Amino acid sequence: MSTHGMILFGHGARDARWKEPFTRLAAKLAAARGASDAGGPVALAFLELMEPSLPDAIAAQAAQGCTVITVVPVFFGQGGHIRRDLPALIAQCQADHPDVQIRCATAVGEDDAVLNAIVGYCLTHASPGDA
Repeated sequence: MSTHGMILFGHGARDARWKEPFTRLAAKLAAARGASDAGGPVALAFLELMEPSLPDAIAAQAAQGCTVITVVPVFFGQGGHIRRDLPALIAQCQADHPDVQIRCATAVGEDDAVLNAIVGYCLTHASPGDA
């Protein structure tokens, strides 16, 4: 039986508080996966300015026995980091861990369900008199 890990991949920032919603998201995902018996570890990784790096996070999950790892870019859109930097990192990690299947989702902000959730959030903050 294979173990399927998931890594939420963010940009990173100098201010440690920037990481807080990502940490909450990872905890919610881990709880949801545990509740659904989808199991497997959930981790965070960052492109820069924060730890762990994506290669370190993938190495840690591979060491935990994950045979499949899905990287989910927690980016709003498909900018240069997602189009250039992430594929290079994934290729490096795949070469370092040839026995692990590394998958990569599209940026979360590209998904209509995510955009619809943001629309709903915005609507909850609109006052009745707003134009």
